[in-house]
This record gives sequence, C-alpha cells and structure tokens, in this order.
Amino acid sequence: MVALADEFFETKNDPEQLDVNEEVIEQLLSIHPSTLSQHEVGDGPVCWILLIPSSLQTMNDFLSGKISEKNVLEQALQTKIPEAIYLCSALVLPEFRNQGIAKRLTLEAIKAMRDSFPTKILYAWPFSEEGSKLSELISKETQLPLRLKN
Repeated sequence: MVALADEFFETKNDPEQLDVNEEVIEQLLSIHPSTLSQHEVGDGPVCWILLIPSSLQTMNDFLSGKISEKNVLEQALQTKIPEAIYLCSALVLPEFRNQGIAKRLTLEAIKAMRDSFPTKILYAWPFSEEGSKLSELISKETQLPLRLKN
C-alpha cells in the first residue's frame, strides 16, 4: 500500500505532501486511533484510509495555501479539540475498487472521531475524480459540509 501511495501521490517528489512512514503513523495514532484504517484480505491490506482531525484554523490555512499537508499533521498534533477532519487519502488496490470498502472504512473512522470530539466540517485535497466523488459521498452521508483544496 505504501508503494501504491508513493506511485499515485508521488509523495517523494512533492515536499508539500505528507510522506507516510513509521514515525508519521505513530504521530497519527497518537491523535486518534481511527486516523488510519485498513481492510485486509489474505496476507495484507487492500484498502487504506488516512484522516487527520484538526482545528478550523488549520483547515483554513491549508485550503488557502498558507500551510502544507505536512503542516496539517504538525498542527493537528497540537490541537486540543479538533473541529474539522481532513480526508487525507484513500487507497484501494485496483482489483478491490468499486466495492464500497473505502466508503465504509471512512464512515466508520469519522463516526469514531465524532464520538470523541465535535466535528463541524470535512476537507479534502482530491487527486482524482474518484477522490472527489468519495469526498462528496462522505460529506453527504455524514451530513457534514465539505471544502476542497484546488
């Protein structure tokens, strides 16, 4: 899944993006256990989602281009009561796409986060048409407004 993420998002070539490694995974899980979710079949994950709870200020700064995706995580680590959730990424192996796995995992993770803190809004930086559609669907199903980075 990490190789798929590197290939699709080209994180190694973009210093603005979050490059997920063991340290980043530990940081994410320290914020909330539902920041990372995966669905496994057989020997490993076939779907992986990453969500980052943050402040409204962090969301606004990211969407306006004042801070990078890496800064979203840095600021989220300092946020006491998150009010926004960044729909950071959803990756599904090609042979498992269009089965609703990413949608289910994302909705479950958001529910767990909403049980832990007040959530007012979702935001995303879609890299594909599928990412845009999933973000919009999640917004509709959770009845939370969605803001997108251009």
